[in-house]
Amino acid sequence: MAGKVVITAALAGGGAVKKEHNPNVPYTAKEFVDEAIRCRDAGAAVVHIHGRNPETGAPSFEIEHIGPVIEGIRAKTDLLINLSTGGRKGPEDRGRGIRTFDPELASLNPGTMNFCFYDYKKEEFSDDGTYLNPFSQTIDFAKIMQQRKIKPECECFDVGHVNNTQWLFRKGLLDKPAHYSFVLGVIGGIEFNLENLLSMRRNIPEGSTWQPIGIGPACFPAAMASAIEGGHIRVGLEDNIYIDFARREKAKGSWDQVEKAVKIAQLVNREPATPAEARMILNLPKRE
Repeated sequence: MAGKVVITAALAGGGAVKKEHNPNVPYTAKEFVDEAIRCRDAGAAVVHIHGRNPETGAPSFEIEHIGPVIEGIRAKTDLLINLSTGGRKGPEDRGRGIRTFDPELASLNPGTMNFCFYDYKKEEFSDDGTYLNPFSQTIDFAKIMQQRKIKPECECFDVGHVNNTQWLFRKGLLDKPAHYSFVLGVIGGIEFNLENLLSMRRNIPEGSTWQPIGIGPACFPAAMASAIEGGHIRVGLEDNIYIDFARREKAKGSWDQVEKAVKIAQLVNREPATPAEARMILNLPKRE
């Protein structure tokens, strides 16, 4: 499987990106399912899901909003589902999805950080918030995932977060080989450059799978670096609203970015993995 790359499409995000930024951001279950189908056709093996209120587009952890999205994607595709446990709500809201559904993967955040949005025109923070992920919450989520055979995606915004996962290994709550996402480009976290990406990669246990999540202009450069270094690729409107940042050309959808990710992989002699192949590559827990 060394010549295969698992492509994940992050369809919407936790609310920062709205239709006013890119009209192709899905809100309704139908929009999510239609977009997932297009991403599968383009070459994605995994879709990363955050719930949205279908009327307002606001982030939602309600089962009535997430449920139809998951059910619809499963009914019409063979995509693997990666469900977010992220956000600025409390643990009851953030853990509701993994307590209710059985996604193949779910994000697991091993560290707290500043998570900010900066207006470079006004030279001021438009959002100066803290993304709280205390160890107690991370451990609780890890226990749920282990019990329900959900593969944790260790979502790390800094090298320190990578090191924090050692606590989960020590407590037997994270199994090897693990799967990591390195988030690069969030203000308050680590920026994207090759040295930072490779530093994070060097700190994970041998045999782990990994992918960078390049935010905004870092999206496709991070994808290219990962393709070259043997990692996997994540794209999607959650992370980046453009298909061509230099020309400020907006993506037609996450599927549009998946097509570009496939081309990037092929430039270094790799091909997109199918969902069945991704299940093997990511070492997903076996279920009855």
